[in-house]
Amino acid sequence: MPGHSPRRRPLAAATTTAATAAAACALALAAVAGCTPPPPPRTGPPSPAAAPPAEETGSPFWVDPRSAAARQAAAWDEQGRTADAQVLRRIADRPVALWAPAGDPGPAVRRAARAAAAAGRTVVIAAHALPHPGCGRPPGGGARDAQAYRRWISALADAIGGARALVVLEPGAMAEALDGCAPAGRTEGRHRLLAEAVDRLKRNRGTRVYLDASRPGRFPDPADLAGHLARAGLGRADGFALNVSGFEPDAAVRAYGAKLSRATGGKHFVVDTGRNGDGPRPDGSGPGACNPPGRSLGVPPTDRTGDPLADAYLWIRRPGESDGTCRGGPAAGTWWPDYALGLARRAKDPAG
Repeated sequence: MPGHSPRRRPLAAATTTAATAAAACALALAAVAGCTPPPPPRTGPPSPAAAPPAEETGSPFWVDPRSAAARQAAAWDEQGRTADAQVLRRIADRPVALWAPAGDPGPAVRRAARAAAAAGRTVVIAAHALPHPGCGRPPGGGARDAQAYRRWISALADAIGGARALVVLEPGAMAEALDGCAPAGRTEGRHRLLAEAVDRLKRNRGTRVYLDASRPGRFPDPADLAGHLARAGLGRADGFALNVSGFEPDAAVRAYGAKLSRATGGKHFVVDTGRNGDGPRPDGSGPGACNPPGRSLGVPPTDRTGDPLADAYLWIRRPGESDGTCRGGPAAGTWWPDYALGLARRAKDPAG
């Protein structure tokens, strides 16, 4: 029924109480070092100022020790830029999404999935390879055609395997459909491909799938978007994703998410908080501005949002990667150390 909110399933797999975990830990000390009881649950979302690294908060998401931010922090340490390196660890020590390579997703995704499984965490993946990009996006980045996309999704799902994964499916796809700038006559074909992708990924029992649903302000009437999401398989997905690559503040995103949830029968959502710590620019440049200056990191990734409809705050667009060749930035998706340092330095996170 529209407006019904199903009970939220926790992303973390742990179900034991703190007392049970402590007893099990004591019995296992001879075999496993470093076992500690899980932290107590929180009743509300953490603030950027109070959130330590993922390993210390019990975040269920995997941190890549070989990320661009981690490598940059190590390089700066070696160069004597220790203060900058410490600030950058506000990104390096936290989980960010792996954007599955558009060619062969297998090697990178297998590496991440295996490492996440070994650490007992969930890997976050952005799947972005639909053929025939529109809305000014350059061609050639996605699959060649529909059949190639089906093979790509199957390779992605196979690479994830039995690991716990959260997949954000095709950022930008729904926005292009509603804007009317997807290639002529291909909108329904895209919906079919997305629905098939949902079905293939959900064959993996440990994989959760969230269809991208743009951000507040772009489509004021959620009913318009709800129909497209339904045709793209939302009913069989775990929910939808909001604010990917955006700067909209959490309160506005959650309010919009609640409206869209009512329009989609109570579906839950995840929010990209990677760069929204100070919201969009106040000069009217809008949430889609390219490399806007003066922005900051938002709430670190967590599944403890304090909102019954919000399953997680995530860093989907990796903080520090360029939006494109504007304001002195490198090509889109390229690591930009100076911009990353600015985001981290302005974060309301003195504990680092």
